[in-house]
Amino acid sequence: MTQRENILRALRRQQPEAVGFDFVFSPALEDEFHRLTGRRDYQEYYQFPLRCIELDPTRLKTDFSVFFDELPPGTRPLDWNPEWGIMGAPGPTAHFQEMLHPMAKFDTVAQVHAYPWPDWLEDYRWENVPARVAGLKQRDLVVCAFMEMTLFELAWYLRGMDLFMEELICGEEIATALLDQLTAIRVAMARRYAECGVDVLMLGDDVATQLDMMISPALWRETLKPRMAEVIQAAKAVNPEILIFYHGDGNMERIIPDLIEIGVEILNPVQPECMDPVRMKELFGDRLAFWGCIGTQTTMPFGSPQEVRDKIQDLIATVGRGGGLLLAPTHTLEPDVPWANVEALLDALRSQG
Repeated sequence: MTQRENILRALRRQQPEAVGFDFVFSPALEDEFHRLTGRRDYQEYYQFPLRCIELDPTRLKTDFSVFFDELPPGTRPLDWNPEWGIMGAPGPTAHFQEMLHPMAKFDTVAQVHAYPWPDWLEDYRWENVPARVAGLKQRDLVVCAFMEMTLFELAWYLRGMDLFMEELICGEEIATALLDQLTAIRVAMARRYAECGVDVLMLGDDVATQLDMMISPALWRETLKPRMAEVIQAAKAVNPEILIFYHGDGNMERIIPDLIEIGVEILNPVQPECMDPVRMKELFGDRLAFWGCIGTQTTMPFGSPQEVRDKIQDLIATVGRGGGLLLAPTHTLEPDVPWANVEALLDALRSQG
């Protein structure tokens, strides 16, 4: 069995030969990795079984500063994607930024439509993507397309959480227009990614807190569920075999059946501090695979190396039974994670099979 076959088998809830893995270093741990190894690309160094594909660079030179009265010193576009115009001011801790919202002062739907949206859908952005997908598959890697922060999160990143939530609850036209604009972009992108042959389409929105849903399930079902379904259907219409991954931090158990209904096949990150991964396996393991499950609020920063190893062995024996598990910390490995725990994580992943 090839590596690709093994990982895809697990994600399709069949017993693999070995459980796959994924993780993300914060800048501080990436610097420690570089100090210890002299390398920067830890995905290559640790032989990750998957990669996320990127579009070709934009040719736009948009000045988003015009949407802000004043920007604090050191402000720059958010690191994860500068093309939306959401700004990040320096935060008080490590790499964290304070988010600044370019649509905070909008008061008309026309302003939403006139916003300088990213040119994700221009053909020149996609010219080399099929070849890159094919090249990664030739290297025996699973290919993912990253579209997390699909609708809800991106809407409030642009508008501001308090204002967007108020408008969403009240059914304001500007909230509807913003979600419709984002849905149209995401639908077209999902279709293009499927045409390019990616294996996994990574969607998601954080719609829950640590305890329960951030918004009522009824409001989510009315405003976000049908739009997310449209995005998924666009990809599946092109390639029914594409796997649909949904990321949502916190306790979103109350909408998991809805996610399954609209076509989600992989749930991430399954935070053990919020939802018990073993219970999730018992409830939904016949319909969902689970990507994550290793606590980044508990096990990784505060456990001993042996506790990290034990946790991984336990997850493989329980959540991984019969397939349906890809192990990963449930969020970025932050600076408070001891390097010894990173090594324990890697040792446990290498030793299992």
